[in-house]
Amino acid sequence: MAIPLTARTLLADDHVLLRQAVRATLELQGDFRVVAEVGDGAEAVSVALRERVDLAIIDISMPTVTGIDVARQLRDHRPDIKVLILTMHEREDLLFEALRAGAAGYVVKSAAPADLVTAARAALRGEVYLYPEDLRPLMASFLAAARDGAVEMPDALSTRELGVLKLVAEGQTNKQIAEVLSISPKTVARHRESILGKLGMHDRVGLTRYAIRRGLIDP
Repeated sequence: MAIPLTARTLLADDHVLLRQAVRATLELQGDFRVVAEVGDGAEAVSVALRERVDLAIIDISMPTVTGIDVARQLRDHRPDIKVLILTMHEREDLLFEALRAGAAGYVVKSAAPADLVTAARAALRGEVYLYPEDLRPLMASFLAAARDGAVEMPDALSTRELGVLKLVAEGQTNKQIAEVLSISPKTVARHRESILGKLGMHDRVGLTRYAIRRGLIDP
C-alpha cells in the first residue's frame, strides 16, 4: 500500500493531556492529520472500522478493551490500518504480545517526541519499530525462553477471556461485564471460571494482580 501524503491518524488513550501532546507533536510535522481522539478501546475499534484511518496510535492500558485487543481486531478487520502501541510498560512479554497482535511498533511514553514521529513514519512504511532499542535483545531472549518452555506464552487466555479479565480486575460485576461485551451474565461467569482454572487462581485479588502484571490495567 502506498504511503499517504498526509496520514489520517486515530489517537486512543484515556489520558486527555497525553492525547493532546501527541496530537500537537504529530500535526506540527505536516504529514499527519489526527481525525479522531478516543478514550477507550471499544470506541477506538468502532471509529477505526467506521472512518478512513491510516494509522492508529493506541495506549496498551485502556478501559473496556486493551490496546492489544484493539490491535487484534484491526488486524482481523482492517489490516490496512497500521497500529502503533504507546505504553508506559517497558516489558518484553507485552512487546511480544503486541507484535503478535499485529502492531507495527511499540513505543514507551517516556520517549522523546521525535522518536514517536519516527515510529509513526516507520509503521506507515510497513516497518516494525521498537523504542527503546534495548527492547530488541529483550524480545529475542523472551522468544528463546518461550521456545524452551521457560516462560508462559502470552496467549494462555483467549482474546475474550482477556477482555473479561480486564473488566473483572477493574471491579465490574458479571452483569456490568455482560453489558459491556454484549454477552449474557452466565457466559461471563463461565469465562471467569475458565480464567481462574487456567491461571490456577481462586479470587479476584489474584486476577487483579495478574492483570496488572500483564499490563491490562494500570497499578
